Amino acid sequence: MLEDICPGASVQISEGVAGDLGAQSAAKLIAAATDVALVVDPQGVIRDVAFTREELAHELDGQSRWLGARLVDIVTSDTQPKIRELLLDATVRDAPTWRQVNHPSPNGEDIPVLYSAINFGRDDRLLVVGRDLRQLAMMQQRLINAQQSMERDYIRLRHAETRYRLLFQVSSEAVMIVDAASELIVDANPATLALFDTSAPEALNAPVIGFVDGADQQTVLNLFADVRSTGRDGRARIKLADGRRECELSASLFRQENASLYLVRLASHGAPPEAGSAKTASLLLNYFESAADAVVITQYDGRVVRANLAFLEMAQLGSAEQARGELLDRWLGRTGVDLSVALANLRQSGTIKLFATVLRGEYGAVAEVEVSAVALKDSDDKPCFGFAIRNVEKRLTTAATSKRELPRSVAQLTELIGRVPLRDLVRETTDVIEKLSIEAALELTGDNRASAADMLGLSRQSLYVKLRRYGLAEHAPEGDGADE
Repeated sequence: MLEDICPGASVQISEGVAGDLGAQSAAKLIAAATDVALVVDPQGVIRDVAFTREELAHELDGQSRWLGARLVDIVTSDTQPKIRELLLDATVRDAPTWRQVNHPSPNGEDIPVLYSAINFGRDDRLLVVGRDLRQLAMMQQRLINAQQSMERDYIRLRHAETRYRLLFQVSSEAVMIVDAASELIVDANPATLALFDTSAPEALNAPVIGFVDGADQQTVLNLFADVRSTGRDGRARIKLADGRRECELSASLFRQENASLYLVRLASHGAPPEAGSAKTASLLLNYFESAADAVVITQYDGRVVRANLAFLEMAQLGSAEQARGELLDRWLGRTGVDLSVALANLRQSGTIKLFATVLRGEYGAVAEVEVSAVALKDSDDKPCFGFAIRNVEKRLTTAATSKRELPRSVAQLTELIGRVPLRDLVRETTDVIEKLSIEAALELTGDNRASAADMLGLSRQSLYVKLRRYGLAEHAPEGDGADE
């Protein structure tokens, strides 16, 4: 096609290498190297166009609307300055450059194309060649999504490690990690060091049986061998090296980084060291008060017994006394049903995880939260509940939604059950479907409102009202004028 546009044109490659390329060969070369080629006159009007792929031609120029149009008018408004710079570089500056522009597409998504313009010297016409960048843009988007996913996984793992370390350190139970091959202590929490009456440098990388009474060392070795061979947890009653304190030793096998490890717990039957217990209780209390997430302890009926500073801030309360004795559903839950559901699950299963709801402040602030809770017993052996409440409003979404898909998926609508009245869910879904149906009817009828109204089974007046309601006012006239 291009040899008809510029007859006699040739491409000088290098004398003695390939000679002169004729117009037909030049056209084949351009077709092989580009996805679209345009001939543009000095006024920027497209005089001829060629595509190498029918799919791209149908999507960009499905009705041959490019011929006779100005190149600057067939790109999106934000990339029009790039077209002007492109033509200026080729005509005035004689310095062809590549510039990326976007073409609007009937499916609603812009198509990126990389263009360069060449002045081939006939009537000052320009040859504009372009490359389709959709595959590159898709790979870039996948890379961005993968990077964001990795960052979210890294943050989640870091938080999990932080929670593990905190729980490991403040636990009142003696816990240590033992290498299954060498039976050396890899890690030990403060309660273990207090029980062994030793320091961390002395305990780490030391044989675990060195802290066990000589008469029970073989028992511990046999227990480790049974756990390693069967994979089932084991326990045994032993004495520590001082010979005065009895403990119940429990061992569980797990793997980490291609290595087998034991999680060993020691429950002392003697009086624990006073200093260790006081320090542990102090650490737990400090954690409760200064935790970044809201933490609340309630009675069996949901009345608040104690709340930390994070909860007081989220609930917009001035002091803990304002919350004590009040039902938690005064702040937690949107419909008054959420807390009842949570309490029922706690009484039945003893724990709930990542329960999505809202937390309302005293002065009208509302925050999306996730609730995890567990059933407890207080010092008087009375049942109570502990709630951990996390604000999730700023959490990253896993994937961007396309422009024409429903704003709520089935899973998202399911999550709203119990938090939003049913009539609101039905109304929102109906509005979305109605708007998309009107847009589709207008697109199928070429914006003919009379035909669109007949297709939808509406009167034109009803269609005009709905167009204004859904922000499609450009389709609706101010009066009841005739269709164009």
